[in-house]
Amino acid sequence: MKQDQLYDVWWKERYEGEQRMEDEHVRHWEKVLGTIVEEDIQNCAVLDFGCNQGGFLRYLYGKRPFREGIGIDLARQSIAVANERKGDAPLYYEATGSPEEFPHRFDLAFSISVMYLIADLEEHTRKIRQALKPGGVYYATYTDYRDNPSLPHIQAKINENGALPMNLHTLDDISKPFMQAGFQVGIQRMKPESFIAISPNERWFLQVADRIQYEYEQAYIFRFVAPDQA
Repeated sequence: MKQDQLYDVWWKERYEGEQRMEDEHVRHWEKVLGTIVEEDIQNCAVLDFGCNQGGFLRYLYGKRPFREGIGIDLARQSIAVANERKGDAPLYYEATGSPEEFPHRFDLAFSISVMYLIADLEEHTRKIRQALKPGGVYYATYTDYRDNPSLPHIQAKINENGALPMNLHTLDDISKPFMQAGFQVGIQRMKPESFIAISPNERWFLQVADRIQYEYEQAYIFRFVAPDQA
């Protein structure tokens, strides 16, 4: 994800669009908020890597206010929407894939359903380490679809409509570069706490069982703690 790879929007299919993607992620944001360790973040600077239209930082600020938030994304039009919607919140959005432009600025960083779009995980690790303050924390969600029967359908849909192709990383692929860079690495499954709503308009999974497999077995959140020394 380099700065010279900017595009207009991430999801190219107009009917489904960026807004539908944001709406579908609200439940995922709720699960993220239920797993993060930090309760009081009002003095924190927060990064959202791959922020799209900026919804997660607005959601997080409404639940747990923080000092400042910066969202970055490669989609120019989505960043324009994010800046239009930020209101009076201390938020700033920029079309870039380079969080290291803000060296050692962030106490907390997030990437929500973005890891599968990152081809070079070692480069990503370097960028995040440079962006975080010593001891800063990076949360990243990832779904390991490799054993899901709906994977061919999901992968074809993403590769056809997304601005970047899908990468099928293993959990080791993601963990290793962070461990080698001195991060403390933790992981847990993100399981549902209530009933899962089943819709006749499901666009990702071919069977209900595939959706259940994703919900209970394949959705993860990583917690990476940066070394104490920059």
